[in-house]
Amino acid sequence: MKTIGIIGGGQLGLMIAEQAAVLGARTVCLDPSADAPAFRVCDDHIVAAFDDAAALEELCRRSDAVTYEFENVPGEILIPLTERYNIPQGYRPLFDSQDRIREKTNARDNGLRVPRFAEVHDRESLMKGIFEIGYPCVFKTRTLGYDGHGQAVIRTPEDIARAESYLGVPAILEEFVPFDYEASIVMVNDGERIVSFPIGQNIHRDGILDLCIVPAPRMDDAVRARLVEQSEAFMRRCGYTGILAIEYFVKGGELYFNEMAPRPHNSGHYTIEGCTTNQFRELCRYLLGEPLQEPQLVAPTVMKNILGQDLEAAERIAAENRPGVHVHLYGKSVSKPKRKMGHITFVGMTAGEYDARWRGRFVE
Repeated sequence: MKTIGIIGGGQLGLMIAEQAAVLGARTVCLDPSADAPAFRVCDDHIVAAFDDAAALEELCRRSDAVTYEFENVPGEILIPLTERYNIPQGYRPLFDSQDRIREKTNARDNGLRVPRFAEVHDRESLMKGIFEIGYPCVFKTRTLGYDGHGQAVIRTPEDIARAESYLGVPAILEEFVPFDYEASIVMVNDGERIVSFPIGQNIHRDGILDLCIVPAPRMDDAVRARLVEQSEAFMRRCGYTGILAIEYFVKGGELYFNEMAPRPHNSGHYTIEGCTTNQFRELCRYLLGEPLQEPQLVAPTVMKNILGQDLEAAERIAAENRPGVHVHLYGKSVSKPKRKMGHITFVGMTAGEYDARWRGRFVE
């Protein structure tokens, strides 16, 4: 029986471990929190910081293959481990995604359209970037930003103060794309073939994913085919294997790269029940050296993120045990507003049906 090592014990690690078990594999997980959600289902675990070199080495020793569900593992620690242990994805996609300048430059250099951007180090470079890019634009920290953290939209000179509080750390200024909607794709590449999951349309609230609607209702077949083609070509050009998610801004027929993640993605959670296979299982197949399976959409699907303010509503819905309504609660010990506590997948449902039947159950 093979063992998959997982760096990170959050909800992504939890769902990787669940699917590894379906395939008959063991899992061992490393996380600094003694009550990490993944520890409930992993066969073994290590409580240690992500930059604990000795603990990461121990995880690798116990594993036949190692993956990461947490993007901020220090590269300087991971790189030497890839030389001695089986970390199939390597460090490169992780390294490329950890810095927004590096990420955007890499996307542009490998065939994807990106919004105009500029490096920001101080107020002088911020003002220079605004002059070159124009209003509106978006200020973001180059590292560690997620779910809207470390970001500010600058629409007028009065908005510059929103960004100034972040000055002093490396940052990026990006062109604001007046997009029609955001879409994302999740792919798994075993080095020979790439399988792609159906594309979802993402709806955010306060910078956090709220809903993923599949198939993306506003995307025509030509744009959909082009998004898949260029995403798979990008993955091949970069030499990435394993799992990769890419978010795009869609404006008319134009696709603008937003960001990527070399791990299972929040917008792909719907695949557990909404597809014939899911993003976690195909990642595990890749790690175990098994043939990938081509996913097919079971039915139109809506995935709703459950944040702390909606946890009680989700628990009530779970107790109702309705067909086609799949409630996943991550078992986090502390619930807070805007913290991801679970998700609900509504299989066989359109966006309109969700709005009519379910939207009112959650906090607006």
